Amino acid sequence: MPDMKDANILIMATHGFEQSELFTPLEKLKEAGATVHVATLDGKAIKGWDTDNWGKSVDADLRIADVNVDDYIALVLPGGQINPDILRTDKTAVDTVRNFVAGSKIVAAICHAPWLLIEAGVVEGREMTSYHSIRTDLKNAGAKVVDQEVAISNGIITSRNPDDLEAFVAKIIEEVREGEHKRNVAAA
Repeated sequence: MPDMKDANILIMATHGFEQSELFTPLEKLKEAGATVHVATLDGKAIKGWDTDNWGKSVDADLRIADVNVDDYIALVLPGGQINPDILRTDKTAVDTVRNFVAGSKIVAAICHAPWLLIEAGVVEGREMTSYHSIRTDLKNAGAKVVDQEVAISNGIITSRNPDDLEAFVAKIIEEVREGEHKRNVAAA
């Protein structure tokens, strides 16, 4: 069972991330002992979205293009509508998601962030949840869609919205303590 103090976790995001969906995992995972890095498209600070307006900024540790998947045990993808919509159009960001899944790493996506999992082609046959407005997208991509605070499919964690953050972060910690999750890129 890996120790959280030995866990390196990556949060990947860009402008328009749902503020609580980045800051809560960032803070709680650090409190649990993990080293957490934030990767952005250009390696610069990004600004969050807080309910109905721009929120706080967060500094980046590196560019998404410079991420070495082998350095991390887990990838966290915050939602918000703007953030994952921008990232799913970036080939490097999508390839990074796919490489985390192919590398048997834990991947956690909340709210609209499962759009990145769809774009990476890694949802087919997996039990998943998301923000209600993109559940049809998940279903059309072949996921088994459920409406619950956390869905888990062999180390791929999904949650619906900020109300689920406590359960979402707790599941990330639990999965990190279990270690790598051997799997195919897409479920058969």
